Amino acid sequence: CCRIMAGKVKWVTDIEKSVLINNFEKRGWIQVAENEDWNFYWMSVQTIRNVFSVETGYRLSDDQIVNHFPNHYELTRKDLMVKNIKRYRRELEKEGSPLAEKDENGKYIYLDFVPVTFMLPADYNLFVEEFRKNPSSTWIMKPCGKAQGKGIFLINKLSQIKKWSRDSKTSSFVSQSSKEAYVISLYINNPLLIGGKKFDLRLYVLVSTYRPLRCYMYKLGFCRFCTVKYTPSTSELDNMFVHLTNVAIQKHGDDYNHIHGGKWTVSNLRLYLESTRGKEVTNKLFDEIHWIIVQSLKAVAPVMNNDKHCFECYGYDIIIDDKLKPWLIEVNASPSLTSSTANDRILKYNLINDTLNIAVPNGEIPDCKWNKSPPKEVLGNYEVLYDEEMAQSDGPDRDFRSRSGQSTGTKGGRARDLGKPVLTTWK
Repeated sequence: CCRIMAGKVKWVTDIEKSVLINNFEKRGWIQVAENEDWNFYWMSVQTIRNVFSVETGYRLSDDQIVNHFPNHYELTRKDLMVKNIKRYRRELEKEGSPLAEKDENGKYIYLDFVPVTFMLPADYNLFVEEFRKNPSSTWIMKPCGKAQGKGIFLINKLSQIKKWSRDSKTSSFVSQSSKEAYVISLYINNPLLIGGKKFDLRLYVLVSTYRPLRCYMYKLGFCRFCTVKYTPSTSELDNMFVHLTNVAIQKHGDDYNHIHGGKWTVSNLRLYLESTRGKEVTNKLFDEIHWIIVQSLKAVAPVMNNDKHCFECYGYDIIIDDKLKPWLIEVNASPSLTSSTANDRILKYNLINDTLNIAVPNGEIPDCKWNKSPPKEVLGNYEVLYDEEMAQSDGPDRDFRSRSGQSTGTKGGRARDLGKPVLTTWK
């Protein structure tokens, strides 16, 4: 919990925090900031459903803003994220967009950033068909609506999910609970390792509006490392300390370090990759990560309820394989703001501060009617990742030119001017 005074965030005292929790947690609201004229509430995803519910919803005034879009789950539920990305690909194919181009094996050249994924129980037969094409593959099963690594497990045999099969003869599949759906994805079994350990990236992305799309990248993301060295051995499939990077799981490991929390900053990762792989391929990797984020947001933009009272700070989870190809694993609607280390506290303090300064510039009374394009001086550690209005002014094929490495002028692309690479800005 924190408070804004004159546009700056300050942490509340323990006494103040207890008062806030007593007053607001019962309703699913946590007061994050206050001013003489207004209060700012950080709302849970469950509360957002009530706020925008047709039956019990509220009518928000112009000076009220909330930190989730009404149907944020279109991106943050694992099954819906994949569904929307698949739909986005199909629509681009129908339009004849060069972004949907495929190679000779039928794989997307520019949009292949999500592992092969099926929904269960709906796609069980399709999954079995795919599994039998490569029976030595490993797959990861995740419940669609859970976080922090809960309910996740790995399989490499069909028999391992037979206990969920209602009738093995017809291969019809039902989950343990009719209310709970799962996704099953091809496991990235060749992750990039550092010190022999698997890691993923937690990156923060702020979306102020979906139509037109305007999003910001936070520069202070971090890597989360496993506590046990990685092995593809099938004997270790049940060892989550080898395979899952979630801090909620790793903190229970015998080798967990409470000082650094098994985390690296993104800047440290960049430095490591530049020294071991070279600066050019490192820049290319991060350009591809930015590309993935923008395309995932574009995939859900048409179905997102772009309420003018809303903004959202997403937590993106990205895994890099040993060929330096990034993969989008999932997007979190409520990325943890809990501090596990001193550096964590500083990072998340700044994250909240910078997020609020963009949502409510200069700590002024919120006004949902403003154009949501804050001045550069309030961005803090955020930088503009994509501005749809500006991109459209560069021409409809700008994204393709930028992604395929063709020159896009001064505002993007990997154009070469006198032999010097120009980095993609997405602005």
